[in-house]
Amino acid sequence: MFQCVQAQVENVAVTRYDNSLEIFHPIRATAGMVASEQGLASQVGADILSQGGNAVDAAVAVGFALAVVLPNAGNLGGGGFMLVRDAKSASTLALDFRETAPSAATREMFLDHRGEVIAGKSTRTPYSVGVPGTVAGLIFAAQQYGSMPLERLLAPAIKLAESGFIVSPVLAQQFSLQRAHLERWPSTKEVFFKRKPEAPDCIVSECPTSSLITYSAGERLSQPDLARTLRTIATHGSDGFYKGTVAQNIVDTLAGASRPMSLQDLEQYRVSKRVPAKGLYRGYEILSMPAPSSGGVHLIQMLNILERYPLAQYGAGSAQTIHLIAESARLAYADRAEHLGDPDFVKVPERGLTSKKYADRLAENIQLQLITPSTQVIAGRANDFESEQTTHFSIMDKFGNVVSTTYTLNLNFGSGIVARGTGVLLNNEMDDFSAKPGAPNAFGLLGGIANAIEPGKRPLSSMTPVIVLKDGQPWLATGTPGGARIITTVLQTILNTIDFKMNIAEALSMPRVHHQWMPDFLRIERGISPDTIRLLKDKGHEVRVMPTMGRVQTVQQQGQVFFGASDPRNPDGAAIGIESIQ
Repeated sequence: MFQCVQAQVENVAVTRYDNSLEIFHPIRATAGMVASEQGLASQVGADILSQGGNAVDAAVAVGFALAVVLPNAGNLGGGGFMLVRDAKSASTLALDFRETAPSAATREMFLDHRGEVIAGKSTRTPYSVGVPGTVAGLIFAAQQYGSMPLERLLAPAIKLAESGFIVSPVLAQQFSLQRAHLERWPSTKEVFFKRKPEAPDCIVSECPTSSLITYSAGERLSQPDLARTLRTIATHGSDGFYKGTVAQNIVDTLAGASRPMSLQDLEQYRVSKRVPAKGLYRGYEILSMPAPSSGGVHLIQMLNILERYPLAQYGAGSAQTIHLIAESARLAYADRAEHLGDPDFVKVPERGLTSKKYADRLAENIQLQLITPSTQVIAGRANDFESEQTTHFSIMDKFGNVVSTTYTLNLNFGSGIVARGTGVLLNNEMDDFSAKPGAPNAFGLLGGIANAIEPGKRPLSSMTPVIVLKDGQPWLATGTPGGARIITTVLQTILNTIDFKMNIAEALSMPRVHHQWMPDFLRIERGISPDTIRLLKDKGHEVRVMPTMGRVQTVQQQGQVFFGASDPRNPDGAAIGIESIQ
């Protein structure tokens, strides 16, 4: 049995599933569902739904709340993607609020005089910061598709920032692991560090690091500067972030010998509305993000390849199923390195890459009993067929609206830089561009000219928010953080639910595998049987058991019932359902 806690709010029962007690039964509800990586943020979204808000209202509130309670990934200073399924029009749209390269950015900005990549410049310096898009994206969504005033949607985040929240063991561990990354910047020390009890009096931002400690589990973390920034946004909308004091503080914090970002860069930032990438897998319609995300395109590409195989007959977690997942991923990631980039700057052959005929051509190279070495795999001619730190949340409401959102700072705590006086952690998304063709980024991903740095351009991403329709109706919304491993993690979530008929909690709990073409090895989680590993090695795979992958957040609707599940790999996550009281 699973344990639930219920509270009545304005004639609505809020049911919270404690996924630390039971991972194989999703929570059920009848009036809506929220799943996110942080229980406090999920509660914010559930409260908005219980007050009559729609899925977009809840998503905006969750997005701002995560910026407070999940500072290593939730953000105001990053960017991302949102899929919105609008019940009234029965249509789905893709909001692109990915960061952009500042106007001062150049193709060679991360190379030395010999043309070699300068270690750390694209991840740990002011030059690593792209123009943030999150605030613009969330506000655009609220204004275009929400039903509640912005002040009401930001109120929970403001309260969490001002009054503080209790640091969880998971977050405390992140503070400890990332201490060296965070302590380099005085403005960051001011937010996430405190003086040791025995240390002499000093202003935290000016204290020697030997006198400081990070926050421990059970302690309360307040962020007054972030609360003030959120209030400014609640009052002035996007202008409260992209103009005025907050914008000036961002620019001034990054300024040094040069000014890598300008006020004009911030003022000119715009959200892009895009047409979702679309595919069909065993009768289910798959909707996801198009470029500059590679997620939706290559998810559909892999599903197209896998559809020809009787995976249900092979079985979940079998050597044959894992082999085919790896081989399809090897082909897709090779194409990613060659073809994907910002479609406003380069021609992306999306229709070709997601074509069933193109999948037919690629599948000709797959052998059931042997691998194809990555050195023998090159990007296909998709044009011929033309006709690690991120977070995700998924939401469904009783009106039929669905939101699937993935947004990010890139690496843990982004650049590590907090803009002075704002509480805003800034991203290091410039690392997602190709600093040099053929040189891997922080996730080991290769890129080419299509993803080269240009002012105003959006870097390539692996973020893969997904909405799945069954018989034309919303059936599933899912997504995950995980850097390069996002696409394969989402792929396996879909296979587990469609092919292997798992409930969404079971689908999230299965051990995962990953291949990304280069480097050429098959990554697996613990839990895959030794016999299966032996069979995979017999097929030629170099198998490496490595740490867990992804923290999937899934919601589902079947008839009049909603289901929710938060990945057990993250004990801070929570799925919260809404029950109407008769």
